[in-house]
Amino acid sequence: MGYLEATGLGHVLADGRELFHDVSFRVPAGETVALIGDNGAGKTTLLRTLAGEIATQRGSFRSQGAFAVMPQFIGSLRDDRTVRDLLLTVAPPPLRAAAAALDAAELAMMEADDEPTQLRYAQALVDWGEVGGYDYEVLWDTVTVAALGVPFQAAQYREVATLSGGEQKRLVLEALLRGPAELLLLDEPDNYLDVPGKRWLEEQLAQTRQGVLLITHDREVLSRTAGQVVTLEGGTAWTHGGGFATWGEAREARWQRAAELRQRWSEKHEQLKELVRTLRQQSSISDEMASRYHAAQTRLAKFEAVGPPPAPPRRQRVAPDLRGGRTGVRAITCRELELTGLMRPFDLEVFFGDRVCVLGSNGSGKSHFLRLLDEAGGDAAGGGTAATVAHTGECRLGARVRPGLFAQTHRHPEWAGRTPADILGAGEGDRAGLDLERAMSALSRYGLAGAGRQNFETLSGGQQARFQILLLELAGATLLLLDEPTDNLDLISAEALEEALAAFTGTVVAVTHDRWFARVFSRFLVFRADGRVVEADEPVWDEGRVSRVRS
Repeated sequence: MGYLEATGLGHVLADGRELFHDVSFRVPAGETVALIGDNGAGKTTLLRTLAGEIATQRGSFRSQGAFAVMPQFIGSLRDDRTVRDLLLTVAPPPLRAAAAALDAAELAMMEADDEPTQLRYAQALVDWGEVGGYDYEVLWDTVTVAALGVPFQAAQYREVATLSGGEQKRLVLEALLRGPAELLLLDEPDNYLDVPGKRWLEEQLAQTRQGVLLITHDREVLSRTAGQVVTLEGGTAWTHGGGFATWGEAREARWQRAAELRQRWSEKHEQLKELVRTLRQQSSISDEMASRYHAAQTRLAKFEAVGPPPAPPRRQRVAPDLRGGRTGVRAITCRELELTGLMRPFDLEVFFGDRVCVLGSNGSGKSHFLRLLDEAGGDAAGGGTAATVAHTGECRLGARVRPGLFAQTHRHPEWAGRTPADILGAGEGDRAGLDLERAMSALSRYGLAGAGRQNFETLSGGQQARFQILLLELAGATLLLLDEPTDNLDLISAEALEEALAAFTGTVVAVTHDRWFARVFSRFLVFRADGRVVEADEPVWDEGRVSRVRS
């Protein structure tokens, strides 16, 4: 049975800042261990270190059994990779190497049919079989049927970009949980999954005999799966042996103990310094007190050399200021709106101040709907371009409604190589540029001051999410279109966003599969499996995949 044990791990960033130190924990066989912490604390860096993608700088770790890794980017792939390519990225290295050799040999056969090329191709087939390639193809057939509803033969050359984020996640999770690896390192595997998908994941993790190290911010997933919780904070880590239900209490108790120990150290320190001062005065008039004075000096020096107990970690401060503004009474009007190939025609009216939660399975068109609303804002302002979301019917925004879109995938190629401070300084559209002082002040309110000089693409998923919310604030959006905004947010940031939305003057339409986050909404728009869009009085989490012809 596989296990993983980390001892004293530490990592220093390229600019010399220490990300974390003395991180120790154990992942036993058959248990799910959750790794949580504030955005930017180093969770993904730690996972990549354990996966061997980043060199171990300090400390060590050992494991037993083969392991497999799900990277955070699964779900946001929009390149030209195929389903087969994606499955190979989470396959063992020997299998990836054999697949590359086989692909190269097949290409060579297309250009030349001589004997050396035929022998090369034959050897590539033999190597593919020896590393278990044909066994994996059988596994992948089961995986694609479960995740996509079609056999591997029909799905293998389908571009991953045509899959929804949830379909990408489910595809890889099916492969890992059904595969031979005894240890799984999963970086936010629940992101992009709809609630039936999350429930499926919770059931699989509860039943698996694999050891699992899991990064997630979903409070429901945490409470249902984690036997232990490893918290990365204050530059180090501590482990709570109970589940997530008691983690909050344990964390508060730990902070209180740390504060009490530090207070006691400070009080003792002052007592020793006062004793040294008193004995110094007495030694000047009495030789007998001189030896006691020197002994007190030595005792104080030793006490200070040991140093104080670790200070309680600084609590992350995230303070969104989403103000918005008054708009027309009707914020959104849809008449016979049909998302081509996705949803049947539907009517919808959203009024100023409404909080609308859009629910439904992955691939049903929810993100398309938000993008269409965002494009409608451009049309209303007279500067819109041709709609990129295929639709028929009417979709228009009311007077003074200024949409702001939070994109689920965080894909912003225009920001590559630019820092948050630079992006804020330049301004864009309705968002005015800020000088450096005001930009850093705004970043500080979102817990991003330390990341202000990092390139956007190097930020963690949660840091990118908080930065996007900051841009919505600065642009003065009166209609917030939020596509899975809490997926990458840590617990503190998610709670801060919920409080900010409660105080926001304007209208909110959000797509989410976060069962906690859905509680702040009052209207629920359900994209149903039969292609209809209907309203419900409460969240509906059990809608299945939309029934449509799939190739």
